[in-house]
Amino acid sequence: MIMENRKTSWRWWICSLLFVATTVNYLDRQVLSLTWKDFIAPEFHWNDNDYGNITAVFSIFYAFISLFAGRFIDWLGTKRGYIWAIVIWSFGACLHAACGWATLKLTGVVDTNALYAVEKGSELALLVSSTSVWLFLACRIILATGESGNFPAAIKVTAEYFPKKDRAYATSIFNAGASVGALVAPLTIPLLAEHFGWEMAFIIIGGIGFIWAGLWQTFYTSPSKSRFVNAAELAYINQPDEASRVSSSNEAAEPSLSLVQCFRYRQTWAFIVGKLMTDGVWWFFLFWAPAYFSELGYPSSSGMGQALIFVLYLIVTLLSILGGYLPKLFVERRGMNPYAGRMRAMLIFAFLPIFAMFAQPLAVFSPWWPCLIIGLAGAGHQAWSANLYSTIGDMFPKSAIATITGIGTMFGGLCCFAINKGSGMLFTYAEAQGEAFRFFGATGKPAGYMMVFCYCAVAYLLAWVMMKALVPRYKKIYE
Repeated sequence: MIMENRKTSWRWWICSLLFVATTVNYLDRQVLSLTWKDFIAPEFHWNDNDYGNITAVFSIFYAFISLFAGRFIDWLGTKRGYIWAIVIWSFGACLHAACGWATLKLTGVVDTNALYAVEKGSELALLVSSTSVWLFLACRIILATGESGNFPAAIKVTAEYFPKKDRAYATSIFNAGASVGALVAPLTIPLLAEHFGWEMAFIIIGGIGFIWAGLWQTFYTSPSKSRFVNAAELAYINQPDEASRVSSSNEAAEPSLSLVQCFRYRQTWAFIVGKLMTDGVWWFFLFWAPAYFSELGYPSSSGMGQALIFVLYLIVTLLSILGGYLPKLFVERRGMNPYAGRMRAMLIFAFLPIFAMFAQPLAVFSPWWPCLIIGLAGAGHQAWSANLYSTIGDMFPKSAIATITGIGTMFGGLCCFAINKGSGMLFTYAEAQGEAFRFFGATGKPAGYMMVFCYCAVAYLLAWVMMKALVPRYKKIYE
């Protein structure tokens, strides 16, 4: 029997479920990036532009669906909405495995060995390439549809289960699942692909989501209805700040915002700017880092390539969790309001990605330099992202949190589309131009990487300045 005078900690068990869901989310997303260069591209005759098209379409659909995913989560409810999201994306992840079989049927090629033997540059090679790209695009669209619900649902759960002062820290913990997913991926996915085929890598990783859906159905309910939350923990959860707590009647009095109304507030646009300017940076690192190290001579199937990706995301994981704790210190020790504390922390994090502009120049000395630098920049992004998400709960009613998250995620997806599509085109063009393509001392494809790294370096400071101009001080929209 739970003692009522002793606070339970069920909120952290819920946070651990969010962490696992986000880990699965990024594992599913990473299977393609860790298999396309060394396993899939030789079979289907892809180039960088083909992969860039696939990641770009994923990003644009993710962006479009995110606009409605948050609204869907707010309407359907956290429990059912989250289950629908993870079941859809897990199905989409597993479906990738059928692309090889479908390509054989549609092109008339007899078997996989015959695919490898197709003459490069021939009409049949073009048919195989275009057919397989379209099939993978269809699977990525299903994956994007489901994955778009993860963060709106997770942020809504965080607002339900944590007081404002703890939300950035809780968000940084579950958001670290993105880094852990990226950390585990290079140690597991290439091995699965090498020993069982790339198809089984999609099936095994994708199947994990169905297990999580069963756990969520069994254990999740709102804190006021949960048998695992006692009165002391509920009182702690419901405190809006250090001075008082929100009563259920006050919570019910908060306004309900339509999708159109959300765009009327500067607070919404501040969140949009924060996502639009920076989300593409993280997705560029996520989607292109394995290919980048492969270009340096360390494919994801090699021990060194796996070590580089592992260390990169180990740095991201450890530092990003500490980053989520920083605004808590500002609030508790400096007496700042939550928004001011988050903005102070975000300014600090905005300086970390500046080092990204040195990744390409230092790569000529050792691949460990870009590994460490990209890891530091990625940690800055994840810490930035955890606090950016938490600003929604600071200023918007709980009934609108998933909707605002979806809106921001949509604009972040547009940035992802631009960077991934642009990178694929840029790298293919730069490689074709060779020595004729130059940027900051680099030539050919390395010059293309240098250009993208330079954007990554300055994006966060630009975003912070614009956010501060839009919302200079803490202000709830319903005051």
